[in-house]
Amino acid sequence: MIKLLFLSYVFVFTLFADEPIVPIPLDEPIDIPKAKLGKELFFDTLLSRDNSIACVSCHDIYNGGADNRVVSIGFNGAKGNIHALTVLNARYNFKQFWNGRVNTLVEQATGPLSDPTEHNMDPRKIQERVNLSKKYKKMFKEAYGTYTITYELILDAIVAFENALTTPNAKFDKYLRGEIKLTQDEQEGYTLFKQYGCITCHNGINVGGNSFQKMGTFVEYNATATFPDRSDVTHNKEDINVFKVPTLRNIAKTAPYFHDASAQTLKEALTIMSKHNLGIELSSQESDKIILFLETLSGDMPKILDTF
Repeated sequence: MIKLLFLSYVFVFTLFADEPIVPIPLDEPIDIPKAKLGKELFFDTLLSRDNSIACVSCHDIYNGGADNRVVSIGFNGAKGNIHALTVLNARYNFKQFWNGRVNTLVEQATGPLSDPTEHNMDPRKIQERVNLSKKYKKMFKEAYGTYTITYELILDAIVAFENALTTPNAKFDKYLRGEIKLTQDEQEGYTLFKQYGCITCHNGINVGGNSFQKMGTFVEYNATATFPDRSDVTHNKEDINVFKVPTLRNIAKTAPYFHDASAQTLKEALTIMSKHNLGIELSSQESDKIILFLETLSGDMPKILDTF
């Protein structure tokens, strides 16, 4: 399976070698029983200490996979310290969290569950609660062949669901596959996106999510703010205000924007980014065309959501 998956990625990237963006594969392998179980867990408040929040509370997978609040609200009303990223297509990110402090979705899932401001749980407590559920006993037997539910299997099921949260068939993906044409304004927006250098950071299968970049490379950005940036990981002052480049897939559905949720609209986000990271000022017409291109990056809802 791993060899086949690798070869499919090689084929996709070779096929679209002349483009800096490649389409999401249409046939990502999904383990249905595990993903079905993972969805149940993703939506279950059982995984929080006071039974008040679930993973979906901060990652609305039916509306872009992110949180429309500035910061998420966790255990006992505690507020998060950074805007929640989308969970859609997270499997394609090279690192997880804004500061890239972990490499895998398994590690990412562990973070919120144990964070005292989020789920405020520990592995033993989660394991105990899930093992008391007849529903989960049955589902784990179907998915993993055992009635003994471990914390590791719980994480594995959640990740199986998250791996299924891909959004293929965006209009731009269909354009890349030669199935349709973009409108003139969408095409001009894509051309501007490349000409002005946005594509330098926002490229690849996830149109981002594959590199780090400083917020404010040309004009300093909010130097007094304190967010968990890359410097928290590297302890290097040069990494202050450096974050993982977020995906632009489904970007029209994930407002507000940036780690600090300071932009409420795509036009506002473009104004900020063009000033601070490109050192230019876009005309209103240029912004409108780039936005039309960005809107072509919205894909289909994940098939796993319709499977059960």
